[in-house]
Order: sequence, then structure tokens, then C-alpha cells
Amino acid sequence: MAFLSKLRLSSIQFRNFSSILNPESKTPLTSKQKSRAALSLLKSEKNPERILDICRAASLTPESHLDRIIFSEAISKLADSNYFEGIRLFLEELKTRPDLRTERFMSHAVILYGQAGMLDNAVRTFEKMPELGVDRTVKSLNALLFSCIVAKKYDEVKRIYLEFPSKYEIEANLDTYNTVIKALCESGSSSSVYSILAEMDRKNCKPNATSFGTLIAGFYKEEKYEDVGKVLNLMKDHDMRPGLYIYNIRIQSLCKLKKSVEAKALLDGMLSKGMKPNSVTYCHLIHGFCREGNLDEAKKIFKKMVNSGCQPDSDCYFTLVYFLCQGGDFETAMQICKESMAKGWVPSFSTMKSLVNGLASISKVDEARGLVGEMKEKFSKSAEMWNQVEEGLPK
Repeated sequence: MAFLSKLRLSSIQFRNFSSILNPESKTPLTSKQKSRAALSLLKSEKNPERILDICRAASLTPESHLDRIIFSEAISKLADSNYFEGIRLFLEELKTRPDLRTERFMSHAVILYGQAGMLDNAVRTFEKMPELGVDRTVKSLNALLFSCIVAKKYDEVKRIYLEFPSKYEIEANLDTYNTVIKALCESGSSSSVYSILAEMDRKNCKPNATSFGTLIAGFYKEEKYEDVGKVLNLMKDHDMRPGLYIYNIRIQSLCKLKKSVEAKALLDGMLSKGMKPNSVTYCHLIHGFCREGNLDEAKKIFKKMVNSGCQPDSDCYFTLVYFLCQGGDFETAMQICKESMAKGWVPSFSTMKSLVNGLASISKVDEARGLVGEMKEKFSKSAEMWNQVEEGLPK
């Protein structure tokens, strides 16, 4: 009761919610401005009750992609603080909002409970939806299955899949089966997916690229290479040809297993068939070769990627800069870092510090100081840390 009273008092204290998000402005914020302000505040906020007040102030809704990010960020922070009763009270409070008495919100609440590891509450939310005037459909069933995956309760996925469709008169659809396939593959039980595919066949539900791609990744993870071949043959039986999506999964899986040379052979096979890789294809290979210490091959793939017209993303740049610094190739790291920064993507402080010190170690002190200057200009809050780095450079 004391906890509940405290939470209510906190709510009263911040009744003028807009003042939390923008205390210096008297002009009401738009919903998007509220969301952006909330996300910015959440990044540094550690007080659980304050986190809840920020969320209340933003009037979040799962209809907005940005708001879904905020929900997830808030629940993660609260769960890390073991503030589970606060999570429960907050989500139950949201259920009373008329605009949130929808299946979409209930499904999102179910997933958030799973994210917090509060699976009993997720199941209870699903079961009590009709009491709130919200019909259960396969969408909320799929959200509950996904909630179990987020909570890493794979046995619960199996139980709900076997019991709930008949219990609540909901017919499984393709997303249902794909979610169960994902759970089985993540839990190291990829071979059990064959029975799911048989069930889909009996129900006239045709698997798609996601079904087969998830299973292929699962078999690679378990290093069951013969089964990968079987799945590729199954795709042929379903009149499906492996497209870019499947190739990218195979290349990523091989790179994770430190078999980047084999992954590169798949890329060569794609090119020989006239298939065009995308930036994801190249980034998987770059990351794979970097992790294996084959920086020369990683640089070749990067060059090939750019020449083919594919644009590297920030993660690709950061990966290359980090591993090039680890390998002592500071000049190339500097070049790629400059390209990344020109696009507004700056590697982490630790990577940049490694690059600065590395440049100084190969007598490129002026370049190192130039980088430090840029960092201080871009990130004034980190200026003191960069001053310390600069002091350690050769005079």
C-alpha cells in the first residue's frame, strides 16, 4: 500500500506533465516534440519514479514508432532497477486510458511484460482482454508467443502454441508458426521445426522466406550443415528459390562461425548467377573477416562494396575502424574514420582514443591532435576527457 500511495503522490506532484519535458517553455508541445523530449530525458535518467513520470508526460502510444522505442527503453531501465511493481502499476494504469483500449496496445503491453521478464503478467493481460472490451485475435496470440521469446521462456512458447489456439478458439497463421520456429531455433531445437512445417502443410499454411531463413540460421548455429542442405531442398519443393534474403542469412551465419572464406564463396556464387548483393551482404563479410583478423580481405570487400554502389552503414564503418586500430593499420583507420565522420557517424570514445594514440605512435602527432580538436568541437561535454588524451600525446 505504501508503494502504491507513493506512486500516486508522484503522479499528483507532476500533474502538469508538460513541465517535465520542457520546463522552460510555456508553449504546449506537439506529440512528436513530447516524444523526442522524453527519449532525450530517459537516456540519462536513473530514478525509477522519474522515468515513469517522463513516460506519463509524453502520453505514449504504440501507434508511434518513436513511442515504442521509448516504452522499450523505459521498461529496460525499470527492469534493470528491479522496479517490477512499478512496471506492473504503470502498464495497468495505461490500460485505463480509453485511447489505449485496443488490441494493438494490449499486444504491446504483453511484449513489454515479456521484456521485463514478467511473463505471468503477460499471460494475464492476454487472458483478461475481453474484460476490458478488447477482442483477442491471432495478433495478440502472436504477441504473447513473442513475449515468451523476449523473456527467453522457450518452454512457454511450446505450451502456449499447443494449448491456446484451441482454448481461445484462435486459428494460428503464418506469423504464429514463424514465431514458434524462431523460438525453437533460438533454443537449440531446430530439428523440431520439421514437425512445425508438417503441421503447416496439414493446415495449408505455406512457409515463406522467413520460415526457411530462420531455420537455416538455426541449423548453422548448431553446425548441422546437412540439414542446411535439406532445408534448401525443401525450398525447391515449395517452388521457392533462395533469394538475397536467404544468401545474406547464410553468409552471416558462416561469418559468425568464423568461416568467412566459405561465406565469400557464397558471395562469388551470387555474382556468377547475376544476383546483386546489397550493403548487408558486404557488411556481414567485413565484420566476419575483421573478427578473424584478416584485415586485408576486409579492406578488399569494403572497396568492392563502395565500387559496386552499395553504401556502408555506420556499424560497418565503426567495425572497420575498430579492428584496423586493433591491427595497427592506423593510416587506413584514419581514412575510413574521416569518411564516416563526413557522414555524421563518429565511432565510440574508446575507438577514437585508440586511433588518436595509434596515430601518435607512428609519428602522426599533428593528425592525432587534429582529431582531438574535432572531437572537442563536436562533443563539448567530453572535452575534459579529450584534454586528458591530448596531454598524453608527444609534445
